[in-house]
Amino acid sequence: MIRLPCRIPGCKRVFKNKSGQTKHVRTAHSLLHNRVTFHQAAPDLRSPSLENPAFDDQPPSPQHHDFDENNDGAFMPEEGLQLGPLFRTFHPLLTGRKCDIHGNFINQNAPPPSRTEASPTDWTPYESRVAFETAEFLYTRNQMSAAQIDTLLDLWAATLIQHNDSPPFTGHRDLYETIDSTPLGDVAWETFTMSYDGVKPAEDIPPWMTAKYDVWFRDPRLLVHHMLSNPDFDAEIEYVPYRDYTNNDQRCYKNFFSGDWAWKQADIIAEDPETHGSTFVPLIIGSDKTTVSVTTGHTEYHPLYMSIGNIFNGVRRAHHNGVVLVGFLAIPKSTKEHLDDKDFRNFCCQMFHSSLAKIFESVKLNMTIPDIVRCPDSHYRRIIYGLGPYIADYPEQLMLSGVVQNWCPKCLNHRKNLDSGGPSLLRCQEHTDLLVQELQHAHLWHEYGIIQEVVPFTNDFPRADIHELISPDILHQIIKGTFKDHLVNWVEEYLLLTHRASCAAEIMDDIDRRIAAIAPFAGLRRFPQGRGFKQWTGDDSKALMKVYIPAIKGHVPWDVIRAFSAFLDFCYIVRRDTLTEDDLTQLQDALNRFHQYREIFKTTGVVPDFSLPRQHSLNHYFLMIRLFGAPNGLCSSITESKHIKAVKEPWRRSSRYKALGQMLLTNQRLDKIAAVRSDFEARGMLQGSCVSDALRALKNRSRELPDNDSDDNDSDDNDNNELADTLQALPDRLRINERPNQSVEVDAAEIVDGPAAQAHVELAALPIPGGAHDVSALALELELPNFPTMIQQFLYDQLHVGDHEAPNFDPVAAPSFMGRVSVFSSAAASFHAPSDLSGTGGMRREHIRATTSWQGGPARHDCVLVSTNNEVNCGLDGLAVARVLRFLGFKYRTKYLQCAVVHWFSYITDSRDPDTGMHIVAPSTNDDGTPDISLIHIDCIFRTAHLIPLYGADFLPREITPHDSYNVFRAFYINKYVDHHAFEVA
Repeated sequence: MIRLPCRIPGCKRVFKNKSGQTKHVRTAHSLLHNRVTFHQAAPDLRSPSLENPAFDDQPPSPQHHDFDENNDGAFMPEEGLQLGPLFRTFHPLLTGRKCDIHGNFINQNAPPPSRTEASPTDWTPYESRVAFETAEFLYTRNQMSAAQIDTLLDLWAATLIQHNDSPPFTGHRDLYETIDSTPLGDVAWETFTMSYDGVKPAEDIPPWMTAKYDVWFRDPRLLVHHMLSNPDFDAEIEYVPYRDYTNNDQRCYKNFFSGDWAWKQADIIAEDPETHGSTFVPLIIGSDKTTVSVTTGHTEYHPLYMSIGNIFNGVRRAHHNGVVLVGFLAIPKSTKEHLDDKDFRNFCCQMFHSSLAKIFESVKLNMTIPDIVRCPDSHYRRIIYGLGPYIADYPEQLMLSGVVQNWCPKCLNHRKNLDSGGPSLLRCQEHTDLLVQELQHAHLWHEYGIIQEVVPFTNDFPRADIHELISPDILHQIIKGTFKDHLVNWVEEYLLLTHRASCAAEIMDDIDRRIAAIAPFAGLRRFPQGRGFKQWTGDDSKALMKVYIPAIKGHVPWDVIRAFSAFLDFCYIVRRDTLTEDDLTQLQDALNRFHQYREIFKTTGVVPDFSLPRQHSLNHYFLMIRLFGAPNGLCSSITESKHIKAVKEPWRRSSRYKALGQMLLTNQRLDKIAAVRSDFEARGMLQGSCVSDALRALKNRSRELPDNDSDDNDSDDNDNNELADTLQALPDRLRINERPNQSVEVDAAEIVDGPAAQAHVELAALPIPGGAHDVSALALELELPNFPTMIQQFLYDQLHVGDHEAPNFDPVAAPSFMGRVSVFSSAAASFHAPSDLSGTGGMRREHIRATTSWQGGPARHDCVLVSTNNEVNCGLDGLAVARVLRFLGFKYRTKYLQCAVVHWFSYITDSRDPDTGMHIVAPSTNDDGTPDISLIHIDCIFRTAHLIPLYGADFLPREITPHDSYNVFRAFYINKYVDHHAFEVA
């Protein structure tokens, strides 16, 4: 097919095939006048919260320049650039070359133009750093109400009256006006109104046919401009599609630009020589209805979000302004009488598509003609936009693709036999349009699952096929769909089918007790009443996945356990941060095993067949990973978590009356604060804290005051003395010299912002006050008579840590230590875990507990993975398992040594359990039957380990609590599903 320019702008795109025959392709606008009427309107200026300053929304005139591939200093990515263990090749034509503001390519080694002419002391529109951080704290972080802001500022003013000074703001109005005057991040809200314009009945016209629906949006082109100019993304953005290969020549898929889709789009764009050297910027769109309140009438909103495919997946997952709110789509309402009316359903669907086509109209021109935009590195580049993947759950995917319920929006498999076993024929928009032209409505509906009346909005834009652009949805297809809605419910139905109702209820109660009795772990959600609760969230499902298999083993057949194990393997592989060809092979193997073992649910009569759209979608992940990179960067969990900041919190801050206008303003202010923070940080103005800045200013002032000894300068001497006293007293009053207390008892894994770093373990900042503090007292407390010898052995090992062949340990000759020992209740392990929720550098921190009382209750002693030498026979490639009894620190000679008293576990077998796929360990004992306990340096600790007991077929006593889990059982699974990093290690 050869693409030609659109003959009817905004209505139809014309194609010519090889024979020269012309055909018309349906567009979202082509049915516009049959279904929807636009009423372009200015925002309601009567509301002070919706000020809409005019801006020029026309793209700049296209600049045409010859592409000089030999331009001196031009950035032409080197073919086969070696990146550590990866071999990377870049797209040869869309190379992201730097240009000037007029689009002329420049020397690629030229320094970037100045981002701003403002000085490093210019806090405009704020008076000072204190004013900015006050505004950010009150509005963004604390989200304080207007009345409370006034109260706080009044109290602040009262403390400053005696100094003839005032706080940075007089009240909430002054604060809001300052934020509103920020020019950065200012993309005004616009609106248009839509209504039904089709055939209406002569009488009893349904209310939805006469209603008008407002759609609020912000210009996506300007939003992309702001995202691309954000200096925060400078080290987290890609300008050129690429392909990564491992050293053994395997493709490697990670960020969006590493997939085949971006490369293929670049190939199509590069057919026009005028685009050579440009940067391709795909718009990743997502939408999802959300309910903000049930008690006030089931208040719903339909937010629309956008990101760009150039930024790293980790940035999009962590947000960091990588996902922006574009608009709020209309939600048509109808009476119950007309809810199932075919015309009403078609109107809702077509209004959805027409709204999207209207909103993204501003980027359409620059999908073929470059747009000159400043990028995070301050250089300008020619930008070519394109519609990228669309993030949506299954109901929204059907509405997007115009496909009938229970059909697949990506392939043509029949709804009654989705998993036919053979290869699936993928849908494409050209084939769908051809079917619509040739077949009747009933045939389309029943044989192909196509709704004739729906025209996808992508038909209005070049290079866009909605069937291809539907992205993988890990949250709804895998976690909440296949796992929670299917497999967990099937287990319950299996128990009801194979046991009496009362017996099945007892078994399910025992499963709940097992889940509730599992030992605590950093970041692991607790189920104190088991899993029998009504309202499930995605986080609940993720938490249950981590502990479910050991809880049901013994109550269900082996094939059920193996089906769960294969499915979880699939789930954890597909959620990896980076996937290689070997990973895709493992992924397919896990899916095949899942399909093999799930048959038990069919043979036992639990389900009649497996023609389930969300479960069927697993078959498409292999292809979608090749197209779009790692799926964790396109999951709907990104948009669902965005609901909190963009919709739910602004709604709670509103008066609830005509809340949408207030929510729009709140989002606009939040964007402005985020934009100005990025600007201040780029200018180096937010280093340190406000207190350190104030102290630095005082010290500079003290240096500038004259230092004279004459009697005429007594006042200056007094000023110097007062200033010196102030400088001496402030650090104590402000407590700025205290180390952060890392021993605060939180039980959650933490995201660590910043670049990737070496894995390490740190003791808590402060030791436990009181208690045993010498070796003999610790020996009594730990009930270890040989503890002094253990100290000797530890010191001996530390003294000979670098020796090639250390002499045999002799307690008589070895150094001894009987001095003071500090005891710590916890340590923090930091490690690189990009597949889990982590910072933009992929770092994550979790706390390891070793305390005699956890949160005022019983003792808690966590288990850890310990790095050992290669001679140790370990099932986890040199990682042993131990339980931490105490964290200790003491000074020996000139060194401060940090160590842990640990009780070792031993592997029962070298291989994994064939059913669960997990290693099994048991507490280790010495030859005399005493526990195998030793002292190790904390540097040997890799991270925490989570152990789940082997419950067997016996029912668990009700008295067992999570604190008893590691004490009363004799064998444990090493839980490889507790998080993604543990899965990689295990």
